Order: sequence, then C-alpha cells, then structure tokens
Amino acid sequence: MNVAPPVYPPARTVEVFADIAGVRVPDPYRWLESETDEVRRWQREQAAIATAISYDGQDPQAVRRLIETYDRGSRPALPKYAAGRWFRAVPPASGTAPAVVVADQPYGAGRQVVDLAAFEGEQEPAFLSWLAPSPNGRILALGVCTDGSEHNTIRLIEVDSGRVLDHAPRQVLHSAWAGGVSWLSDSSGFYFLALTGSPREFRQAVFHHRLAAAPPSGDGDGYGDDTGSTAVEPIPGIEGSREYTLVQLSPNGRWAVASHRVGSPVPVAVRDLSRPDTTWRPFVTECAGTIAGHIVGDHYIAVTDVEAPRGRVVAIALDASDPNDAMGWTELVPEGETVLRSLSPIGEHLYLSEFDQTFARVRILDRSGATIDEVPLPGRGALAAPFFTLTGLAVGTPPDDFVFAHSSLTTSWGVYRHRAGAAGIETLSAPEVTLHAEVTVGRAVAPDGVEIPYHVVRPAGSDAARPAPTLISAYGAANVPLLPQYQPDLAAFVAAGGVLVQAYLRGGGEFGRDWYLAAHRERKHVRDTDLVAVAEHLVASGLTRPDQLALTGGSDGGLMCGIAVTTRPGLWRAVLPRAPLLDLIGGIRDPYLNFVIRKAWADPDDPEEVRRLLGRSPYQLIKPGVFPAVYLQGGATDPRCPPWQARKFAARLQAAQRGAAPILLHVFDNAGHGAATSHEVAVAQDAEWLAFLIKTLGLNGR
Repeated sequence: MNVAPPVYPPARTVEVFADIAGVRVPDPYRWLESETDEVRRWQREQAAIATAISYDGQDPQAVRRLIETYDRGSRPALPKYAAGRWFRAVPPASGTAPAVVVADQPYGAGRQVVDLAAFEGEQEPAFLSWLAPSPNGRILALGVCTDGSEHNTIRLIEVDSGRVLDHAPRQVLHSAWAGGVSWLSDSSGFYFLALTGSPREFRQAVFHHRLAAAPPSGDGDGYGDDTGSTAVEPIPGIEGSREYTLVQLSPNGRWAVASHRVGSPVPVAVRDLSRPDTTWRPFVTECAGTIAGHIVGDHYIAVTDVEAPRGRVVAIALDASDPNDAMGWTELVPEGETVLRSLSPIGEHLYLSEFDQTFARVRILDRSGATIDEVPLPGRGALAAPFFTLTGLAVGTPPDDFVFAHSSLTTSWGVYRHRAGAAGIETLSAPEVTLHAEVTVGRAVAPDGVEIPYHVVRPAGSDAARPAPTLISAYGAANVPLLPQYQPDLAAFVAAGGVLVQAYLRGGGEFGRDWYLAAHRERKHVRDTDLVAVAEHLVASGLTRPDQLALTGGSDGGLMCGIAVTTRPGLWRAVLPRAPLLDLIGGIRDPYLNFVIRKAWADPDDPEEVRRLLGRSPYQLIKPGVFPAVYLQGGATDPRCPPWQARKFAARLQAAQRGAAPILLHVFDNAGHGAATSHEVAVAQDAEWLAFLIKTLGLNGR
C-alpha cells in the first residue's frame, strides 16, 4: 500500500488517569470520549481519510454494485402469524422506509397496513425493529427506530383501517432483544421491557400496557381511554438487575412466565393469571445454566444445559412445589451427540432445532418427547435465529405450520414451510443468490490440544495449492453460535476473489455449554489463543501467508481483533474491527458496558480482576511498533460499543505506528451496532471495508 503512513488529524494527549478499584491506569485520549465539536470534526477528518485510502485506485460504484449484488440474499424477517393472517415488512419499491402488509399466506400479496415513512425522523428513515400483531389480529404493534441506535418506541396500528392509535406507550425500548411486546391471549394489552430513564443510564423494567374496551358512545379511537403503561409489581429474581427480561404468555391465557438473561435465559418467575388475587412467585431461581422454552399446557417445556452441556429437553410443572430441584423435572429428550439449541411448539408437535457439527438439523417430537420425524432441510446450512436465545422465545401467536429461513455458506436465504406429516417442505421464498465457491472443513490444534474447527469458502476454480488472500471471520463469545450461514458482505469478499475462513472459537455456542465456558471470564484469553492457532495453521498448511491474511470481527469480535493486532501484529496483513469493544477499562464507566464486563469478563470492584482486564484490553495493550493495516468501523449512535471505543484506539494506534501501513477510522453517522442501521448506511459501510480489503490484499474486485 502506501510507502509512508497517512497524515492523520492531530490527536492531542491529556494527563488523565482512570482509578478502578485502586488500580491507576493512564488514559491519554480520554477527551475522545466526549461528543464535542472538536471530536466531531476530528472524526469527520478521519472518515474522509479512510474513504479516500480505501477507494484509492478503485471505482466506488463498482464496489457498491458488488455489495448490492450479494445483498439481495440478505436474511429475511419472517412473517408473523395471528388470527389466520400473516404480517410482514415489505422493502420499499421507492422511498426509504418499508411498509407492513397483511395477507392470508406468509408471502401473499395482501394489503398494506402501514407505511413506516409516516414515522421518519429528521435525518434517517424509520427502521422497523420488530412487529407483533395482537392474537385477534386487530392491532399491530411496531417498534420504530429513527437514528440507527436500536432505541425504539412502540406504535399501535388498527389493522382494518390503518389508523395510528393515539395511546401507545411512551417508554423507550433499549433494543429488540426482549422481542418487542408480549400480547395477552385476549388481546386486551401486553407486557414489554423498556428503559426507566435515559438510554445512557441503562435501567430497564417490565411494563404492562392495557387497552380499555370501546366506550358506549363510540367516541375516541375505538379502544376507549387507554389506561397507559404501568410497571408491573416486583418480579422475583430480577430485582436490581440490569439484565433483559421477557414475559412469556400461554396461548390459553392462564400462565405468565418471566424469563431472565439475554444469552442464557432462565424462567425465574411464574404467575397464574386465572387467579387475579395472585402475584408473581419465584420459579427457577437457582440456575447458572440455560432453560429456554415455552409454556405448553401446564408445563414449561425447554431446552436446558443443566446437567447436560450439549442440551436436553425437560418439562417443568408450572405449579411445581420446588421447581429448582432438577430431579423433579421430566426429561423428554436426553443429551446426545448433537447440540440442542431451541424448541418451537407447533400445533400438537414440538420442533427441536439442533447443531450437528455446526450444521442445522430439526427433529419433530410429540408432546412426550418421542421423535416422530425430521424436517428435510434444503441442504447443509443454518436456520435463521435471533442473535440471543432470549429473543428467540418471543414467538407471538404460534402458527399451525413450521415456517423457517435457511441458508448455507454459498446459498442465500430462502423461506420454507413444513406441515406436520408432510414428506417434504414448501418453498415460500426461494434463495436469490448462489455463490460460486467450494466449502471444505479444517481443524487447527490449540495450545491445550483442543481441535478448533473452521470452514473454508474458496472461489470455484481457484488453485487450492497456492497461498491465497484470506479473511478469517470469528466471534467466540457470549454463548452465541457462529453458524455456516449466508452473509452478504462475506459472500461479496469471496466473489471478489478472496478465500473466507469462518472459525468456530471457544466462547461461542456452537458446541454446547462447555465450549462456551472454556473461554468465559477468567478464561477469555482462550478465545485469542484459539484464533492464533487457526491463523498459524492456515499459514503452515499453505492456504495463505501472513502478508495475505486478514481478520475481521464485530462487537466482542472487534475486541478479539484489537487483541490480535496488538499482541501478534506480524501475523496479519490487515485487521478490521467493526462496531468494536476496545477499551475495557473505559467501558467500566459506561452503564451498559459495565453490565457486560461484569457479566462476561470480570468484577471491576476487585483490583486483581481489574489487572487481568488490563491484560486483555486492546487500548491499554498498544505499544510503539510496526502494525498491519487496520480499518476500524463504528457507528455514531451505537448504544453498545459507543464510537469513542474506536476513536481512542485509532488515535493511540496511529501514534504508536512505526510502519507504513495505514490505521484508518470511519465512524458512520446514523449507524448503530448493526441491528437498526438503515439499508443505505449498511451498504455504504460494507462497500468501504470491502474496498479496503480489495486494495490491501490485491483482490481482483469482480
């Protein structure tokens, strides 16, 4: 690339120290945490340099067209079912915001219920974070975000008329991780999780919103005077917690269950709604593992890793005298060789989703847990699922058929339906993109002898005997599985001539609870040694060379990238942290990141644990040296990894760089952590990082 590093905007240093549990840590770029005119100007200048260098010698429109070609295969939002009809978002034919339509079939033509353009913000189009029709199909609840941040507010639409009702809750939802709203079975109202103050404070509570009956006069909006949203009485097991909570409701209206924790949910409380005089009572409150399921009759039927690291299916009586006693649970499906992931009650059956060496499999069970069939999936790939397990429990009104999205590393997303007893599946929406590539499986050996699997996606017809420009994509955190699924931006990289390696590092959820805990908290470093083992194995096997090897990851995967570039800089040609967490010590001052760090990393009130954090915090690990090319990408409205995380790291790394490779930073306006970023901004983000890789690795760009 450049023979001399770019001239970056000046970044002054300050004599500021963080004092965490008595541990004093220099923080010379603390000023970049503020959103001042000086910082915003510095950020704009950095973005201009990043764009200019990334696209130097390339046609920006050609790169954008490449992204758009493979973006046609993006994962669809599955339609929601209620009262015999299906509700779904339809991308705009023109304009910027989608519309919501209702139809008799999942992808029927139907009619428009609402155009989200009506809710557009001053700068950004309205983004649909979630939708939830009432069980009777008369009211549609929507979560609308207008700045890319994921913070959204509830809108209520009368389905028959399309009118926006006046009395929606005023609270702001931090994200869609708790599923939006949970309707009562009689459609009289719903529960939802929302912020009790500013997003910055990150304090949440469960609220109940009630729609009153229509007044006799017929005046008003047809639903009477709304009594508003009230915080529910204290729910046992969640007092004082910042964690996410989802209220699950039984289809027959009798039971409510409060599931708590976003990554490893547990049903901590239950309420018998058939008895108005009762309140919430504790349910499973002594569980460090996961119990993720649904109310089926008078039982909570769930996939759990309690006493089964790869998962088993159990039924827990909702009126059990001691639900914490696992001996009293009824085991429906014992632990096996596959990893059980989720359960969906469909009619009289249970559809059990599992991972077989990362590939999806779906068994059909009867209510006793006996396997009666298996869904014939379109191929070896992955089912679409929310990022976190808790979100997947927000199913709304269950349909009579199993509707699912499926893709593979080389075939984009399609939507399918399986009917109980049917020999095959019905294609509702066919995949639009096929990537001309070959997939193989490899394994590297970590320093402790554990094999770390990965998939290689190589352009069809390329010479496997020659080292090739290669990008490793990995995550390895939070019990979240990285799956062999279609990702448009990574597919575009392969189409441009690169080889993709998707690595399944410990800390993720691909191989069960033991795999996750092997790189959790005090063992987080295992994820990083797993990554290095994969990279060194790729080089030793001749697949690539260090001067051809790139790495990318987002969020906690961005932190992985930061550790890689600061501790093993000679192993990479380029590193691309996206929406990254990079300053763990500074994160302790942020309420949301404080919650994350306490949960997944360490106790910041313990000086020994703070010192351990220092050893894994990329911002503090930077020392003068020769670094590979780095492209940092952030979002100006990111509520999880705020842009100052990337700003501070970029400034310090630019000052420490003794080589010629550029250290680039682009914080995109009106972009968040990805879940609510508009399509236009997301395409611009993907096009620029791809242009950076095409240029840095010398790809053909086609």
